[in-house]
This record gives sequence, C-alpha cells and structure tokens, in this order.
Amino acid sequence: MSRILLIGATGGVGHRLLPLLVEAGHAVTALHRTPDQAEVLRAQGAAPLQDDLMEMDAAAMTRAAEGHDVIVFSAGAAGSGLERTAEIDGQGPLKVIAAAQANGISRVYLVSAMPEAGRGGEVKPKFEVYMKTKKEADAALAATDLDWVILRPGTLLHEDGDDAVSLSHALPYGSVKRGNVAAVLARLIDTPAIRREIVELTDGDTPVAEAVDALVR
Repeated sequence: MSRILLIGATGGVGHRLLPLLVEAGHAVTALHRTPDQAEVLRAQGAAPLQDDLMEMDAAAMTRAAEGHDVIVFSAGAAGSGLERTAEIDGQGPLKVIAAAQANGISRVYLVSAMPEAGRGGEVKPKFEVYMKTKKEADAALAATDLDWVILRPGTLLHEDGDDAVSLSHALPYGSVKRGNVAAVLARLIDTPAIRREIVELTDGDTPVAEAVDALVR
C-alpha cells in the first residue's frame, strides 16, 4: 500500500482514478479547491485536503506532500486562460518536484499531453502556449533524479474506460477515454518497476494490465 497525494482529484481523470486507488488499498489524500467537494471525496474513501493550485506556493505543496510515498499530478487548466495555464500546468509540476525532493518522495506521476495535439488544424496561439508549457513541465521532471513517469494521452474523451488501449513510448495521435487514462495510471502506480519513462496513450485493443506490463524492462 502506498500513501498517495492526488492532485486533480476532482478532474475528469482524477475522479475516475481515485476509486481505483482506494480499491487497490492505497491511502489517498485528495487535493480539492472548494469546500463542497470534501464530503464527496471522503465518501469515495479519500482524505480531502482543501487548497488552490493557483495560490499554493512550493512551501504549501511541500506541506501537503508530507507523509506520502507517491505524488500524482493530473490537474490541468483546461483552456481556462493563459494565467491559469502558466500556474497550473507550468508551475504546478515544478512545485511538485520541489515538494517531492524536500520530503524524500521518489515516485511522481505526471499526466501531460501528446506533442501532436491539435496539429493539422488552425493554429491557436493560446493552445500553442499550453503545449509549450506542458513540454517544459515534462522536461523539468525528466531532468530530476526522481522515479518519475510521464503519461501523455491523446485527445481526452469524456467517457469511462473500456479496458482497451494502446500504450507505448511513441504512438500515432488519437483519442483516449478519460477512464482508460485513469486505469493506466492506476496500473502504473501498482507497477513501480516502470520508472523514468515517458509513454503515450490512446484507445486501442490491448487490455490495460497487458499494455502496462509490457513496459516492464
């Protein structure tokens, strides 16, 4: 059993990941922004922790991470503005890195994005900033000596998982159900032999357990 700090616990991936982690026997602290979310998270088996990624500094993140073995960052600004993109998608992972290093936490899981996202269509400056920010966060985490895993899903679909994915170090661009992202994350967390890897994910034909286990070197 691991003690997991889940950042983005109420998001499209996070709220699907949380019950999987609890079911697997992990103790989960769920970071949330508004008071009304606490009771729902508690009912799901998590310990709610209220704070706002827009306001937390590295010291606050370090305090939040105390006593944990694993940090999962699945939060995102979701197109809510450049300021939020910079703070959540950009600074958020940097604060997690600082918190992990300060607390001696080696295992960090970051949900990112496939670099091909949005290509072939109209170039939108705000989206380009978003992609640049995501890549910079990936690079910052990959430069550490932590046991990180960066998961790059394709276009996220508002659907539960169906246990059928494609998972590899490089994939053709495609879409993926948020439930499948959550299932892959849960399996990765339960497979600590997979470390210091960047992997891409879309919907496909392979069961999640088989796809993740194939990454073990």
